[in-house]
Amino acid sequence: MKDITSPGLIKLKGVLFLLIGLLAAALLVLEQPSLKVVVLLAITVWCFCRFYYFAFYVIEHYVDGNYRFSGLWSFARYLVQRGKHESRPARTGSDDSPEGRADKHDEPDSRNHL
Repeated sequence: MKDITSPGLIKLKGVLFLLIGLLAAALLVLEQPSLKVVVLLAITVWCFCRFYYFAFYVIEHYVDGNYRFSGLWSFARYLVQRGKHESRPARTGSDDSPEGRADKHDEPDSRNHL
């Protein structure tokens, strides 16, 4: 399947994901309207969002700089194939290469990650 390259179609896809998610959440809450269901649904969505962020950003920037995220299936293959290989050393900022030069403003605060 060909990748979507049109900015308009990419935005439409994002809006459709949002609408489908909101519709599914509304239908679940209407099925069992209780505070417990709403809270558990919110926690579920938040946790899956954090996992997705972990899979695509944290692994690439803090664990393995050679890994490039292309979807959750690629992340699952990465976990199976990678096993317990060594992790990437921490950035020191002393390298003169473009990858080694990182302003403190470019690096997110690692305390906000999983």
